[in-house]
Amino acid sequence: MNAPAADVFALVSNPHRHPELDGSGTVRDTPVSGPETLTRGARFSVGMKQFGVPYKITSTVTDFEPDRVVEWQHPMGHRWRWELESTSPTTTAVTETFDYSTLRVPKVMELLGYDKKNGKGIEGTLRALAARFA
Repeated sequence: MNAPAADVFALVSNPHRHPELDGSGTVRDTPVSGPETLTRGARFSVGMKQFGVPYKITSTVTDFEPDRVVEWQHPMGHRWRWELESTSPTTTAVTETFDYSTLRVPKVMELLGYDKKNGKGIEGTLRALAARFA
């Protein structure tokens, strides 16, 4: 990304801004409940939509290092993680990870195709993030 790690982190660690970045089309543009800035143990709720059905989930932050790492766990057990590495004062390497190994029944994720679907969503999200800093 063409931005300092602190600027990228400020965006990805603010759940109120997640609808701006969502490359999957599942995060709804509805009010988000929770803090503007996440910390370890913080909880936030986001409106979602799958198969035309709206719902809300509450996730819990499981890992947090300012300007480097933010990770949250979905109620079903899987985790979303952002890792940032400053490559220069004005650029940042960004990795977004969907880890369903902690899911209570990980095979269900594969059977429903979410492993591939979420991979495409991550690609879209990273494109949206890059566009913010273009």
